[in-house]
Amino acid sequence: MEKQKLISIFDRQATQYDKKREDAKQKRWRQNLLSHTKGEVLELAVGTGANFPFYPLEVKITATDFSEAMIEKAQRAAKEHRLNVDFICSDIEEMNFPDQSFDTIVSTLSFCSYNDPLMVLDKINRWCKPDGKILFMEHGISSNLIANTILKAFNPLLYRVYGCHYTRDILGLIEESGIQIDKVESYWLNMVHLIWAKPRQL
Repeated sequence: MEKQKLISIFDRQATQYDKKREDAKQKRWRQNLLSHTKGEVLELAVGTGANFPFYPLEVKITATDFSEAMIEKAQRAAKEHRLNVDFICSDIEEMNFPDQSFDTIVSTLSFCSYNDPLMVLDKINRWCKPDGKILFMEHGISSNLIANTILKAFNPLLYRVYGCHYTRDILGLIEESGIQIDKVESYWLNMVHLIWAKPRQL
């Protein structure tokens, strides 16, 4: 899909994302993951700031998103939660930071929308400090055959409507990138993964 069309899809969904209320289980997942953040933090595809209630107040966050409408809502959330956040409205697939810039890199539910997820993972590898942390909460293919068949059948329609691929092998992509996985917790028929990782050792 053309990138500007993809951005427009997420711009239109910004209000819906902002009003969306996750259940207690999803909030626990975010809290469990983000309690491990420290220092200089990069959050990819910040959306409307769903992670902001769960960050330690002492971290310094650089938050990126290609949707201006999402960024506007995330800015309000950052103020509400008294967080120190610099926002960058840009496509992470086209962005660059100096190598080893961040102590923690966070991605929650963003890898479904990238055109080149392996390229983004390579950037994360380079941008994270050698002793840093890489934290993911991502969704993709299921270990359940019936669920996978349904996801594959509806994936083209879901991508056109929501800008999201539902059939990516998230764990396989991360392993292929060389990022070192320390711990995984999987939920919802193994469709959602919480992943604690670190950059590959050069």
